[in-house]
Amino acid sequence: MASNDIIINIEHLSKSFGDKKVLEDINLYIKKGEFITFLGPSGCGKTTLLRMIAGFLNPDEGVITLEGKDISPLPPHQRPLNTVFQRYALFPHLDVYDNIAFGLKLQKLPTDEINKRIKKVLKLVSMSDYEDRDVNSLSGGQQQRIAIARAIVNRPKVLLLDEPLSALDLKMRKDMQIELKEMHKKLGITFIYVTHDQEEALTMSDTVVVMNEGRIQQIGTPIDIYNEPVNSFVADFIGESNILNGRMFGDRRVAFIKHEFDCVDEGFGEDVPVDVVVRPEDIYFTTDPAKCQFKATVKSCVFKGVHYEMFVDTDTGYELMIQDYDPYPVGEEVMLYIDPDDIQVMKKERSFNTFRGTVTGKGKVEFLDGEFECDTEGFEDGDEVIATVRFEKIDLLDYDDNAPVSGNVVSILYKGNHYHLTVKTESGENVWVDTNDIWDKNDSVGIKILPKDIKLTKANG
Repeated sequence: MASNDIIINIEHLSKSFGDKKVLEDINLYIKKGEFITFLGPSGCGKTTLLRMIAGFLNPDEGVITLEGKDISPLPPHQRPLNTVFQRYALFPHLDVYDNIAFGLKLQKLPTDEINKRIKKVLKLVSMSDYEDRDVNSLSGGQQQRIAIARAIVNRPKVLLLDEPLSALDLKMRKDMQIELKEMHKKLGITFIYVTHDQEEALTMSDTVVVMNEGRIQQIGTPIDIYNEPVNSFVADFIGESNILNGRMFGDRRVAFIKHEFDCVDEGFGEDVPVDVVVRPEDIYFTTDPAKCQFKATVKSCVFKGVHYEMFVDTDTGYELMIQDYDPYPVGEEVMLYIDPDDIQVMKKERSFNTFRGTVTGKGKVEFLDGEFECDTEGFEDGDEVIATVRFEKIDLLDYDDNAPVSGNVVSILYKGNHYHLTVKTESGENVWVDTNDIWDKNDSVGIKILPKDIKLTKANG
């Protein structure tokens, strides 16, 4: 891409608060006139990234350039950017006119110019004739429009929006989504938007940046993000998905739910474990036995307004979600098929846990800041080792002070016939667990591993 098409370039940006790494090696460019959204769960780093672009926070490492110039030394008021906050941040003692005019008066613009600009932006945000209103008398949606008007009246090169619609009710949020998109088209400036709402991001954005745990997971158009997720986190976070363990037999042939399917993916190799994503709307019912790829029994059927959402138990013991315009009664046996184009195959991010540790004595090893019993034959006290543990070989206990290690469940991914959990230990490390037990996010758990399930190898370096 030509450099003159890029307005903001972010290179190797990192930020920590104390011992917690909030952003790690962020690399991203933003095009002129683009509507780009930072999307992710709470704590993923999206607002921190926005605040660093705005100048409210300084990066520990990395550079932010605007039109080729490093803006890191510039305070917020010297950057050609304006921010719209979640809570509006209007001045309660000023009326609508003076709230919008505040920045213009600081610039000492002529009164005629101020009046002209205010009239124009009030029309743009559908708030004409509200100049004399007390901002406290306005609804939440009206206050947010005034906050946006106050930001764009200064004619910034970039408008930053930090979850600006989250305080509004559902209908108002949807109305404002449409209005913001229209404003973006009319203004022609760059919008950088922060949200945790997937639908909001997909509806409004030209480009979506999906973030998790301080890292960028995927950058793409809303269609790319939805149809071609790069990993299980993105697939699970964006819309509804069936995410399943699979095995790639070779190019364009994959197995999952104990059935084989044609697909369009290539280059994974032969007999390789993979993750498979199938969207609920891409599993089809058929009455043609020749077209049927597998059978299932309808477990539940709920009307969702536009479609019916059904859960089915397959003939091989997996549970799948299906969305269809037609309902099927609970208990009915159905025939199903999936088109090759609708099967998304992804590389597995990991196939087992690996922990760096130290042999602390005969039959003992320390990792995750806890001591575990295992076979240490061939190792000496003090040896640095790698402990390998399969996901299904880790037992989670209700929080127990006697467990070698404890932590909290931070994410839960359903894989059709089991749950894949991420547990963050008190030392800040992640442990991945496959289980049939039902846990809730944020549950406190003890981590138990049997000695026979820990395999040690010498650490390199």
